[in-house]
Amino acid sequence: MGHPAPIPPPPGTAPAAAPLRDRLTIPVLASGGILMAVMQTVVVPLLPDLPRLTGASAAAVSWTVTATLLAGAVLTPVLGRAGDMYGKRRVLTGALALMTVGSVLCALSSDIGVLIAARALQGAAASVVPLSISILRDELPPERRGSAVALMSSTVGIGAALGLPLAALVVQYADWHTMFWLTSALGALGVAATWWAVKESPVREPGRFDTLGALGLAAGLVSLLLGVSQGGTWGWGSPRVLGLFAATVVVLVLWWWQQLRAERPLVDLRLVTRPRVGLSHVAALLTGFAFYANSLVTAQLVQAPKATGYGLGLSIVATGLCLLPGGVTMLLFSPLSARISASRGPRITLALGAAVIACGYALRIADSRDLWMIILGATVVATGTTLAYSALPTLILRAVPAGQTASANGVNVLMRTIGQATSSAAVAAVLVHHSSPLGGIPVPTLHGYLLAFAMAGAVALAACAAALTIPGDAPSGGTRRAREAAPGARDEALEGA
Repeated sequence: MGHPAPIPPPPGTAPAAAPLRDRLTIPVLASGGILMAVMQTVVVPLLPDLPRLTGASAAAVSWTVTATLLAGAVLTPVLGRAGDMYGKRRVLTGALALMTVGSVLCALSSDIGVLIAARALQGAAASVVPLSISILRDELPPERRGSAVALMSSTVGIGAALGLPLAALVVQYADWHTMFWLTSALGALGVAATWWAVKESPVREPGRFDTLGALGLAAGLVSLLLGVSQGGTWGWGSPRVLGLFAATVVVLVLWWWQQLRAERPLVDLRLVTRPRVGLSHVAALLTGFAFYANSLVTAQLVQAPKATGYGLGLSIVATGLCLLPGGVTMLLFSPLSARISASRGPRITLALGAAVIACGYALRIADSRDLWMIILGATVVATGTTLAYSALPTLILRAVPAGQTASANGVNVLMRTIGQATSSAAVAAVLVHHSSPLGGIPVPTLHGYLLAFAMAGAVALAACAAALTIPGDAPSGGTRRAREAAPGARDEALEGA
């Protein structure tokens, strides 16, 4: 006996609304990305006071930032690969849980050792954005995917812009532990919301996890980023820094050799070396460098004493509010980025974003004395960052098989992290070299800030050039939509390429 044919709805009847859980998937994932960025930023206003609050040295306190950077760089590609193998929602929830546990430990202790360990746990949250983007690729139809991925990419800048003034307000008007209790509560809410609202992706790439590859990558990245982040403190020519860089080269060369021979490598290097993927990673590194200088230099510039002749002497709260328009702009411009990518391709969006970043730095060079021009220039850089960061994951999603999207986006985020760490070291070196004494304390000169802007602008132009050399943008019109509607066929073709 045959099954009865489904009865179509009457003409003019609206389609049934999606379940509440499905409608909340994008907001929940986006809020997780924002929370991750807030968690990374909240410690910044505390840094000047942490030596007094913890009884530790300034060098020890700086590790509350360095530990998060190192842990995030190591865990992002590792957790991305784990998500592809064992389930993206499961790994995403675990990363948010580690972040929350780290925040609780920060709220409970004033011991610098505990704080550094807790901040390292929070570094696991760096994998939230690539895992979320991979989930969106698996779960959303093509017509909704572009705008959702663009929004997810923008959450990094939005959270950073929100986190600084929020943390500054808490530090100024409440006990500093209150800030971590607040982020702990938000983290617990994020874990529960993710487990409830986000479906587990059915797309998996089974196999044995490459533990040796993960350890090798961790050792190489720790050596590299530790040398870059501590070079200014230890001395770029010191035996420790030179030894770290030498160890980086040796370890990563051996890791590359091992990955090419592994049956199920942590990072598919044959995929990475394809121009469409590899050049996207290069553009991510350069864009991360260019973007990060904006936040670093703006915060120092507006807080510089008025006696310097250029500084505005603003408080940390006022400084955070100066960066807030950039965060709002990133939220507003993410849909525009998706539309440009849909019509012109993500390669053009990435190049346009890098060019806009360079224009923003040109404004900073033209006038860095008036507050409104400083805010305008910083906001233009944030706008360009939105366009570029929103296009990068779309490029990766179109270039790799569905079973490797989380790990590939994890590598892309790793390249941004390396770019940001390098930017921090380069900006610090420029400002230290161009400083003059004020009240017996060396203070960067305006010329030093302008050189930092010029350096970041030049790197942004290099990112634009790298974007324009990325080959093989997806076809436009109906052909592109047809290929997006059949990711499995595209993935099989990629795997056979």
